[in-house]
Amino acid sequence: MSIPPATRQQEREKADPTEQTRPIPFWMAGLVMALLFYGVWEILGADLRMDAQYGDHRTRADLLPREAPPKGAPVDGAAIFSARCAACHQATGLGLPGVFPPLAGSEWVAGDEKVVVLAVIHGISGSLTVKGAKYNGAMPSFGAQLTDDEIAGVLSWVRSNLGNTAAAIGGEKVTALRKESEARTTPYNGDAELSAIK
Repeated sequence: MSIPPATRQQEREKADPTEQTRPIPFWMAGLVMALLFYGVWEILGADLRMDAQYGDHRTRADLLPREAPPKGAPVDGAAIFSARCAACHQATGLGLPGVFPPLAGSEWVAGDEKVVVLAVIHGISGSLTVKGAKYNGAMPSFGAQLTDDEIAGVLSWVRSNLGNTAAAIGGEKVTALRKESEARTTPYNGDAELSAIK
């Protein structure tokens, strides 16, 4: 079977471009190889014992896992607040109006320590009134994430800072309340349940 001759219209068309035997120009391939060798040379020649002052000031000891502090050891409540609470309640403790309630000057924070401990252990959902304003959200439970001493430490810090002047809470109090409420598996239903705790 023979190929028919090209028509005048087909003869006017340009041939499709092809890469032929050199898809990348030699100078481009050479440049890529030179950069690759230079990168390897820089990595192999780097001084890995560089002083920590040039980085984020962490040393090897800072990166090693630390042993858990012994039970009853002092806890940095401010650090726990920054890591666990400030995202919602803000670093100032003023919260976000209509979204997250304030801890600064809160009647719940300054009130019965039993209420605030159980709220942190089990969390809160539903409508909660703080300083006359209604908040309808959810606070996660921290009972599984924080030890009794850590809960006591962060609550003691909140109750004595951010404009609050309530007494500190001991780890043994948190332990007792955790044991007393161990059957609970759901968050407290805002005002309705927290107001009934005495």
